[in-house]
This record gives sequence, C-alpha cells and structure tokens, in this order.
Amino acid sequence: MLMGEHAHTVDAKGRVILPAEFRADLGEHFVITRGLDTCLFVYGEEEWDKFSKKLMSLPTTNPEARAIVRYFLSGARQLECDRQGRFLIPSNLRQHAKLKKDVVLNGVINRIEVWSKDEWNTYNDSISSSVEQMAATLADLGI
Repeated sequence: MLMGEHAHTVDAKGRVILPAEFRADLGEHFVITRGLDTCLFVYGEEEWDKFSKKLMSLPTTNPEARAIVRYFLSGARQLECDRQGRFLIPSNLRQHAKLKKDVVLNGVINRIEVWSKDEWNTYNDSISSSVEQMAATLADLGI
C-alpha cells in the first residue's frame, strides 16, 4: 500500500526523486498521467493495467467517457528511475500540475499523487473545515 507524504524539489531538468519506499512498491517501470485536483497520478504497472482496463470498458458512444479516456491516456507516459532514484516529469505534465520547484509526493493506497507544494497547501486548507462532514458522509456508506 502506498502511503505517506514526502516533500522534494524538481531539478532544472524536470526530475524528482522518488522516495525509496515508493520505488519498492511501484517497481522498475511505472506510469505518470494527469490527475484530478491539479495533481499528477503515478501508477505501478499492475495498477495502471487495472485502471486502463476500466477506461477501456467505457462506452465510446458516450461523450463524457471519451473525454475522460482522452484526459488520462493522452497525458500518460511510461517512466523509470535513473540510478539516483529520480524520474523525469514531462513538461506538459509539469505545466498541468503547476510544478515549479517544491513538490509533494503522496501515497494514496494504489497510486502516488504529485502536487505543487503551493497547490497541496491550498487544497488542504480548503478541505480542513469540512473533513468531519465528509467523514460523516463516508460513515453512511459503511466506511
């Protein structure tokens, strides 16, 4: 299970260190793509296969389904770490997530989210006052 929050920086070439514990869970090759909430999603190959199969099962006759498949797949890239444990975030994905220098990598069960530190702080501030209400809603769902 991927979990935890790690602060890192993007170097001049667009590379970020992937924490060793995340490298162990992701494996040698992994996929990065656009995420939701102004972040990037990083999946290990097995989890990416599961996710992409779900996307493939969506009906191509539905415009929203086509749009979401395009959203995730057009930005997707297969990556691997270099000998120093860094991976290169493509420039279009850095722009999407507003990544400049300081970033946060969060383990979120089956994926990693890559956030701009500023965007992550803004997001956390925006939800902090409603976490208890969200928890109550999840309790209604049996969680």
